[in-house]
Amino acid sequence: MTPRPYSSRVLALCGLILVGMGLYFVLMRPALLPEDVHYIGTDMAKIRASVPGLLDWLEKVFWVMGGYILTVGILTLYVALTSFRSRTKGVSGTVTLAGLASIGWMAAVNFIIDSDYKWLLLAFTVLWAVALALFWLEGGGERRIRDV
Repeated sequence: MTPRPYSSRVLALCGLILVGMGLYFVLMRPALLPEDVHYIGTDMAKIRASVPGLLDWLEKVFWVMGGYILTVGILTLYVALTSFRSRTKGVSGTVTLAGLASIGWMAAVNFIIDSDYKWLLLAFTVLWAVALALFWLEGGGERRIRDV
């Protein structure tokens, strides 16, 4: 009996988390969170008065960013259920780079700006790393192809 690909399941969960984050950014995220205003060092009234179109513009920026996060989540979910599960050559490196460039970078920047969400994003990044660690433990570091 072949071992269950727990790594694939964990990475699929990471993909679903990214899908949820993307939907949040597209559908619910306000242009500026209270922590954003605090980081800028002013108040919302001054921002509205100084740059009247900023909030409307930022809303569209977050729609685009959310679309990209959603897309990365869909692609991560697909990779988790296909080439990650079948251990296709090069998939672990691809997943490592994708995790660093997406959720890893988002977590790092949120620590830089001391975001309220930094620990949650770090937890999502650790979950991605757990998927990669399980990948190597399940295969003993060897490439293995099996039916999906």
